[in-house]
Amino acid sequence: MKKARVVLSLVGAAGAATSAFSTLKSARGKGDKLALANAAASVLVAITGAALAVRGLRKGGKA
Repeated sequence: MKKARVVLSLVGAAGAATSAFSTLKSARGKGDKLALANAAASVLVAITGAALAVRGLRKGGKA
C-alpha cells in the first residue's frame, strides 16, 4: 500500500512537471516576468516532489 502511494506521488510530480514546463514556455513567449518566475518555482517544486518519490521507492515505499 505504501509503495502504491509513492508511485502515485511520482505520477503526480510528473504531471506537475509537465504543467510547469508548459507554463514556462507560455510565459517565455509572452515575456511575462512574473509568470516566468512562478513557472520556474513550479519546476523546482516538481523536481523536489519527484526526488522525494524516487527516494521513497528506493527505501521500499517509506517516504
